[in-house]
Amino acid sequence: MDKFIEIFGAIFGFLAVYFTIRQNIWCWFFGLIQVMLYCFVFYTSKLYSDMILHIIYIFLQVFGWYSWKYGGANQSTLQITLLTRKIFWIGLTVVGSILVGYFMDTRTDAACPYIDAFIMVASLVAQYLMIIKVLESWFFWIIVDVVAIGIYSYKELYFTSVLYVLFLIMAIVGYLEWKKAYNQEFIYER
Repeated sequence: MDKFIEIFGAIFGFLAVYFTIRQNIWCWFFGLIQVMLYCFVFYTSKLYSDMILHIIYIFLQVFGWYSWKYGGANQSTLQITLLTRKIFWIGLTVVGSILVGYFMDTRTDAACPYIDAFIMVASLVAQYLMIIKVLESWFFWIIVDVVAIGIYSYKELYFTSVLYVLFLIMAIVGYLEWKKAYNQEFIYER
């Protein structure tokens, strides 16, 4: 049963990222199904930070849908922007990963607590930046995907590992597609 849930979660995760690259609001629907399924997968694998991440993702999927549906201030649709305060976002990721990792290491029987914590914190940063359509959110996803491929393989979550290989490829494509769209929006506005 666990493998079937993992397979279905992987399928819905693939669809979510595919529609995100296309800037299609359906990404949030498929993402919601994926994260609900993965709450169970990560709980049974003792990857508690990832489980908590996916619980948070349930709410972020709704927020993402709302943000993309109703756009930014004074606009009917949310436009792609560039990252500001890069040091803040990187520092938040590092410090948050250390704090969550320490908690998981000292208070739970979590497998790989610090790496799992990094995946959680970096994913939350990436997800927030994606919700507000920041181009560099894809860089955070690329790093998360590389780390996740290793940890999920180690935990024998092979379907999830394959999904994250696909996510890695899709994150690179997503960055290129969003960069192209950003450049077109920028030229159009001039």
